[in-house]
Amino acid sequence: MKRHILLAALASLTISCSQAPAPNRPAASGYFDNAGRDDVLSGGVKMISISTPKGEFHVWTKRVGNNPTIKVLLLHGGPGFTHEYLEAFDSYFPGAGIEYYHYDQLGSTYSDQPDEPDLWDTARFVDEVEQVRNALHLDGRNLYLFGHSWGGILAIEYALQHPETLNGLIISNMMSSIPAYNEYAEKVLMPEMDQKALAEIKALEAAGKNDDPRYMELLMPNHYEKHILRMPGDRWPDPVMRSMRHLNPKVYVPMQGPSELGAGGRLARWDRTADLGRITLPALVIGARYDTMDAKFMEMMSKTLKKGRYLYCPNGSHLAIYDDQRTYMDGIIGFLKDVDAGKP
Repeated sequence: MKRHILLAALASLTISCSQAPAPNRPAASGYFDNAGRDDVLSGGVKMISISTPKGEFHVWTKRVGNNPTIKVLLLHGGPGFTHEYLEAFDSYFPGAGIEYYHYDQLGSTYSDQPDEPDLWDTARFVDEVEQVRNALHLDGRNLYLFGHSWGGILAIEYALQHPETLNGLIISNMMSSIPAYNEYAEKVLMPEMDQKALAEIKALEAAGKNDDPRYMELLMPNHYEKHILRMPGDRWPDPVMRSMRHLNPKVYVPMQGPSELGAGGRLARWDRTADLGRITLPALVIGARYDTMDAKFMEMMSKTLKKGRYLYCPNGSHLAIYDDQRTYMDGIIGFLKDVDAGKP
């Protein structure tokens, strides 16, 4: 849920890279068969019309592959980021035979970007996801909802309201409580930072100078490279950098707040921890050792969910999809294949 976000069954099963089963690879001819699809001309891209209290708008989606039993709708972070940093799935899902959908939420670069502040509301985004699902003809027989960071909040909210439409849920690098996340940032992450740098960052925030180049100059080595993506900033992958460049602050700031050390805005009091037990779908929660989010809290979430599993990325941060990529991808693919096979 940050700009980096770019920036949450008592028997919970922990998945690791070594435990994940090898994916079953379907024949390429079947996976890439576009017969009967109405998105062939555009390479899988479909602009979907959605209704909002402020009128009709369009959001961008792109389908990759065919699989009648495993279809994954990807919800990116932010809010106000783009699908681009999730392009890492392109290196793994096709080889595992998984059909999946990239999707830019309303306000993000590839979709319409209305200047309508009232639209940046969690309930409205949930309704948008439902309209997208309907337009893509996805249903509870085969649909898995993946949400990273802010997308994890959106996925939790959607699963609580529309459980009949899903076959599985993946909550990646997101705690189910913003107050708990802010407490973790205050009590664990900030004390570990260089205190001189922290003081300067807080002073810039207090002065409303979050757009000052010095703010990012301090954040990159002292926070981002430690907890967002554990690589030197000048080596961050292109999909990540494109998402960061395309961030829409008119969506991000009202919901997430301007600070990169915690969350505020309209999401400041969001907490669904007490409701996790209502989600009875097979669910995977992903946490990482160096994440901005508390890995132990996310493990607790997996045990609170009725059919929860936990995937721990020991070398990962908030973007474990990159800095602990093999563990991350093998864990997700293993979960999808197990649920598809009817394994608990």
